[in-house]
Amino acid sequence: MGRLNGKVALITGGAGGCGLAASELFAAEGAKVIILDLPSSDGERVAGQINEHGGQACFVAADVSNAEQVKRAVAEGQAHFGPITVLMNHAGTIAAGPFLETTEAQWDRLMSINVKGMFLVTQAVLPGMLEAGGGSIVCTSSISAVAGTPMEVLYCTTKGACHMFARALAVEYRDRNIRSNAVCPGFIATAHGQREIELLGGFGVAVGESDIRAMQGRLCEPKEVAQAALFLASDESSFVNGTHLFVDNGYTAL
Repeated sequence: MGRLNGKVALITGGAGGCGLAASELFAAEGAKVIILDLPSSDGERVAGQINEHGGQACFVAADVSNAEQVKRAVAEGQAHFGPITVLMNHAGTIAAGPFLETTEAQWDRLMSINVKGMFLVTQAVLPGMLEAGGGSIVCTSSISAVAGTPMEVLYCTTKGACHMFARALAVEYRDRNIRSNAVCPGFIATAHGQREIELLGGFGVAVGESDIRAMQGRLCEPKEVAQAALFLASDESSFVNGTHLFVDNGYTAL
């Protein structure tokens, strides 16, 4: 316990799935947690529950693809808890379908949320992080950054971008005490993960229970992703920078 004592953590997409698990775990480990999620999310309720259990959390509403909303939300969070020293870029969404049927609107939407969102939030947070003397950035990537999946050309592209976003940030800001890494889950036992499996299955991709067992043994639990993110966020990973930590039980090692 206490691995994030004294730190202020902003978690985008922090009201559900692996983001929720990270919000709860980071707070339990001593961080003051700023949950940034959509206005329609459970962010207010999640923050309230964390506070009721002795943690410290607040909710700020924003669409990560909207620059003005992001700037306002980050300013609100910092006004509440102070400079952000841990950033988890977790917000993201999924799309699946035949490549030749993918529309420009679908491309723009996924790139806007999964890639532009990281860019906007990190640009809003990084100046304060530098002024505070440094910090840790954790981006949620995926096995899809390195393992192509049929019907997921667009999604895989966004996660490949996430991979290099995290790595290039590490290179540029290493000497200013900023660490940047990516956590890369396999198939996950969340509503988001189940939706992905259903979408892929509907297009004939082999993602049934027996297929998942063959690929990675079982579905990854949200807390397992949060624990990996905690390691990267904490000082326990003080010399880990620009890396991609896979949480996939060997899926990408096969």
